Amino acid sequence: MVWRTRFAPAPTGYLHLGHVVNALHVWGLARAFGGDVLLRIEDHDRTRCRDEYEAALLDDLDWLGFAPDIGSTDSFRASRRGRAHASPHAQRQSDNDARYAAALATLTECGLTYVCTCTRRDVARHAARAPGEEPRYPGTCRDAQHADADSLARRVRIPDSEALFEDGRLGLLRQSPAEQCGDVLVRDRHGQWTYQFAVVVDDMAHRIDVAIRGEDLLASTGRQLRLAALLGRERPLRWWHHPLLVHADGRKLSKANHDTSIRERRAAGAHAAGLLGEAAFLSGLLPAARDLSIDELPALFQSRVTPFSGS
Repeated sequence: MVWRTRFAPAPTGYLHLGHVVNALHVWGLARAFGGDVLLRIEDHDRTRCRDEYEAALLDDLDWLGFAPDIGSTDSFRASRRGRAHASPHAQRQSDNDARYAAALATLTECGLTYVCTCTRRDVARHAARAPGEEPRYPGTCRDAQHADADSLARRVRIPDSEALFEDGRLGLLRQSPAEQCGDVLVRDRHGQWTYQFAVVVDDMAHRIDVAIRGEDLLASTGRQLRLAALLGRERPLRWWHHPLLVHADGRKLSKANHDTSIRERRAAGAHAAGLLGEAAFLSGLLPAARDLSIDELPALFQSRVTPFSGS
């Protein structure tokens, strides 16, 4: 059985080595164990996403040799806004408002959503938390019965129950999303769809079997399982959370920290095989840095991973 995973960057900056590590795991596991890779552009945050970043990440993927099985880089270029005869792309989030609106309507018809007038500052001010914990929405608007016109923001009522799931690398895990984050924000007060909601709706629409992503997103798993179940997903996703690349002080590589981009490394004379090998070494997939070809990826995982599938 062929299963399907996805590589889903957000065009809020240029790709860096941390993205390459994720791509190594996505393509490596897929190529080693019978999976297909779908490319998705997660540009739900229209205040931060820019067309120039999307164009750059498509170029970087081509240069590195990561070729999607579903959603070629050229298909995204052809559908880019402003191009003659361009049409919406099924795997670019900003082209698919209707998909998310329909999912929200489904939840609303079931009485699972409510209008929320709280700002992020309101939540942070009223949410008691231990150091390092995310703010938990305290349910301020849950029973307030605000009118639709009071705010564009919508939250989904999250059941007070435990989410149990198995991670391909970390084993059996338990999370309590109602305690972690409270009711999930699915559309903000500016009318933008949130990551937590859009990714769940997209994974269902794109028939994704396995989510392969960094450990920084591990805490999101339980709430995404809850949202998917409320939307009628019958077979839950399987998960694989890989370690992150971090600085010496523990900070993860990120665009916000202005970490050196692949674009800059290319301009400085780096070659693709060298960057792939560097990323593989830094993430523990190779014992030493060396040139690495895309064709070698399956062997990196077949030698260390129990046979893995999306079934």
